[in-house]
Amino acid sequence: MCAVRRKSRAYHPDRVRDALLAQVEHVRLAAHALTPEQLARPAALPGRDVSSLLAHIAGQIDAVPRLLAQPAPAATRPALDLDEWAVHPGAGIGDAPEAAGDPVEAIDAAAEELDAVLETAVREDLLLPHRFGPMRGLDFTVTRVVELVVHSDDLTRSLQSPVRLDRGALAIAVRVLADALAAKAPGNSTELRVPPFVAVQCLPGPRHTRGAPPSVVEADPITWLRLATGRATWAQTAATGRLRASGERAISLAGQLPVLG
Repeated sequence: MCAVRRKSRAYHPDRVRDALLAQVEHVRLAAHALTPEQLARPAALPGRDVSSLLAHIAGQIDAVPRLLAQPAPAATRPALDLDEWAVHPGAGIGDAPEAAGDPVEAIDAAAEELDAVLETAVREDLLLPHRFGPMRGLDFTVTRVVELVVHSDDLTRSLQSPVRLDRGALAIAVRVLADALAAKAPGNSTELRVPPFVAVQCLPGPRHTRGAPPSVVEADPITWLRLATGRATWAQTAATGRLRASGERAISLAGQLPVLG
């Protein structure tokens, strides 16, 4: 018998648009406040400084107008959804080239280009020529929200000072990564809870018939982002108390991390 595919979560175009614009603005303002010394500081990501991290962010913002400018794919339906994007090896890494020149100016230019095309980008009937396969414009725009939230947190970790996260953007990123985990490790034996945004069931095992599953894992949104993207390990977060796991199968979830390919 074939497994029933889990229905994908729906995202409202207006909320995606507003979340992306808000997070781009938070990043832009943070970038303009940086000193030359801060730009030269090593980033929390290996092999990068803060300046090159900003150049990468500018490229991720510019990915939306860049794909819109390319010829539409010949396909009539998407070949790639959000779950498949998240777990695909190299997700996000090659979605856009890094911007050249001054990274702060590049973020400003990318933000301006994005603002001009975003109403088109969030259409559900538009296909974009993603390198992994045709993807709905709305879904690809959701991936930009995920990228911006994750890299905003990278800036926070790099600078040791918070870069503001839009609540709507954070909610989208948390849900996309939780849903990708549920698609990657389908089942009903363990429940991942990331209050107040999402709870999903995952991992094969004994099926419960009422109430909560026998195993539960709970984390705050930032902790989940870092776990799901490989910025933190299970052992690190459990030791701080920011990750709570109960039940015999909860530890099995560690083997499914990180989620983002």
